[in-house]
Amino acid sequence: MSKFLIDKYQTLEAYVPGEQPKNMQYVKLNTNESPYPPSQTVLDRVSSAEVSMLNLYPDPDCVNLRNKLAGLYGVEIDNVFVSNGSDEILSFSFMAFCSEETGAVFPNISYGFYKVYGDLYGVDYTQAPLNSDFTVNVNDYKNVNKTVIIANPNAPTGLTLSLSEIEDIVRSNPNNVVIIDEAYVDFGGESCVELTKKYGNLLVVQTYSKSRSMAGARLGFAIGSKELISDLNRIKYSTNPYNINRLTLAAGEAAIDSNDYYMANCCEIIKTREYSVKRLAELGFSCTNSKANFIFAKSDKISGRDYYLKLKSNGVLIRHFDNPLIKDYVRITVGTKEQMDRLFEETEKILAEVQS
Repeated sequence: MSKFLIDKYQTLEAYVPGEQPKNMQYVKLNTNESPYPPSQTVLDRVSSAEVSMLNLYPDPDCVNLRNKLAGLYGVEIDNVFVSNGSDEILSFSFMAFCSEETGAVFPNISYGFYKVYGDLYGVDYTQAPLNSDFTVNVNDYKNVNKTVIIANPNAPTGLTLSLSEIEDIVRSNPNNVVIIDEAYVDFGGESCVELTKKYGNLLVVQTYSKSRSMAGARLGFAIGSKELISDLNRIKYSTNPYNINRLTLAAGEAAIDSNDYYMANCCEIIKTREYSVKRLAELGFSCTNSKANFIFAKSDKISGRDYYLKLKSNGVLIRHFDNPLIKDYVRITVGTKEQMDRLFEETEKILAEVQS
């Protein structure tokens, strides 16, 4: 840290991404990427002809992509905002809808960026504790008179709220924005996009990084009332109007054109998740009822940290969090069945070693 960093950022704790190792090849089950490649339609669309136009700025209004997303989700184009990953949408949302006066509330165990953005933008936020079973306590978000941010499914637990529970939260906070982060919704959750037609204070955020195999392209979108989308555009055009490059726009449009391919992949991941939870149970692990493309698991035979470290030394990467509330757990991305079988093979070796 340099002496030039202004005082209010000196104590900022930055978000720590999952490992992206470069020193060896791993079975990579730590960052919730899709194990499947983009569709052939996407690969064809990101063509040499598209590359040849990189000398030109992309469309800042992203009209074609927003039209396709509007058609897929049954809303109007003015209800759609697209951005450089869902993280940027969350950043814009904290800027637009949170402040020291407005405040915010989100779970104490959830996506780590919420706290980072709260600190970055000087938001008076509350971290509501989860229940003992890691479920979200809906009553903590009713009538709070603060901006509400909830990941549904939540991360890293994979647990979900029902649409009726979300509607109760939205209805009870008519003067505040409720942001539902649906990064993992395509793996078994229920989207609340339809509720945006009924409630003007609801913003739904999704990403191409998980279910649409485009983590490397950085593309996210939000759906909400025209007024909320206009607010986000005000922030975008005050910071970086050309925030999505030409190639990502082309890939994003092509992904919607080949949506069936991605939804079939989601079904395969769900099937592999169910198989993997069963195998982990046979090995003595307990797991939450995850509706995401990852599994949240612990074993009484080995600590979460030791399990993570031993797997890593054997060429398999998973995610462990130092948070004392979840330190016994690990988060395991659902890969292909072959990747998961490798995980189980190494796990059997590790458990045999610690029990000997």
